[in-house]
Amino acid sequence: MATTGSGCREFVWFHGQRRRVGMRLRSVEPRPFFRLRYLNAARGGGTEVRQLCFERGTVGRLPEGVSAIIATADLQGIVADPYTNESTLLGVAVVQALESLALEGEVPDLSCCGAILAGDLFSVPEANRRGGFGDVKPVWTAFSAAFRWVFGVAGNHDDVRAVKNLANAQVLDTEVVERDGLRIGGVGLIAGNSLKPGRRLEVEQLEHLELVLAERPDILVLHEGPSRGPEFPGNPAVTEALVAGTALTICGHVHWPRPTAPGDDRVLNVCERVLVLRGVD
Repeated sequence: MATTGSGCREFVWFHGQRRRVGMRLRSVEPRPFFRLRYLNAARGGGTEVRQLCFERGTVGRLPEGVSAIIATADLQGIVADPYTNESTLLGVAVVQALESLALEGEVPDLSCCGAILAGDLFSVPEANRRGGFGDVKPVWTAFSAAFRWVFGVAGNHDDVRAVKNLANAQVLDTEVVERDGLRIGGVGLIAGNSLKPGRRLEVEQLEHLELVLAERPDILVLHEGPSRGPEFPGNPAVTEALVAGTALTICGHVHWPRPTAPGDDRVLNVCERVLVLRGVD
């Protein structure tokens, strides 16, 4: 098995054959290349204008036919039509923005890209109340129609019961799937009071995570990710569970000042951001 100097596995090709040896993060650019204005529920009530950052990064070589992987989470806002004032879920507006950026050559053709959705894609229609729980099928449908494939998990605010039978899309929860030679595993929801929507008991959450890690995915998708220190918060129990894991973990739920913690090439937090990952040799 080929490994990098850090011990992380990567994709390698030889003698016309491919053998899977994992994935690692290479870099994330320090500045966003695009910003999308949207409406978000303000703390304490009401609505505020926010900007969603689109950023670029690189990972080890991607499979043939996949130009990029675009990952995002926590798109809990709306974009209002200036003429009709009708609201569109932020995730749908993200796909529309990416399609325009593809036409401008800023991102690859989306039909050649994979998408990772790490949960919390719902907003109340007026974006004037934080939290809530609702149908996120419109967002999954928009991504499914535009991308080569879409995999992801449900966040604690997402009703995914209607997200079924979409072409090229699947909500994962303790499953590992393979597409284009990539093994992608996912565990949705968060640890907490199982009587509340979007939560399960921590011991059960960790059991689900253990089952997925045993399948050695190349990419692990979580909503609630690990902690990497005071500035990069997460669930300490998930931190411990991932110690032996080698997958590139993509998560959200709590915002980090940057997608990665210093010195960490294993965890990408895409809460309230869109990250375009290109492959490098």
